[in-house]
Amino acid sequence: MATIELTEENFNSTIENNPFVIIDFWAEWCGPCRNFAPVFEAASENNPDIVFAKVNTEEQQGIAAAFSIRSIPTLMVFREQIVLYGQPGALPAGQLDQLIEQAKALDMDKVRAEIATQQSDGATS
Repeated sequence: MATIELTEENFNSTIENNPFVIIDFWAEWCGPCRNFAPVFEAASENNPDIVFAKVNTEEQQGIAAAFSIRSIPTLMVFREQIVLYGQPGALPAGQLDQLIEQAKALDMDKVRAEIATQQSDGATS
């Protein structure tokens, strides 16, 4: 599956309607972003069960601001509408594959339970 371009019009529906989404925040002028693009595209071809999306931070400044994107490229992994990973920096292919495998292996019921515990602990402190 090829990557899709996210905009303010389709961002929320993409996250809400797909169980696994990986987003590359990038810009045309960014050299590391251009170098990472083929790695990201190859990963999308190797993982047809995952939605791979790109956000052009120059054109979609509202989305970039909402996620406090300060440097690019930044990679974010969403699974079941939960952000599992969000870090700046281009990853080599092997590390991206490893990140995908780790995200796939997570027990999302446990993740949701941990989030609920953290939220209730935060409410009582």
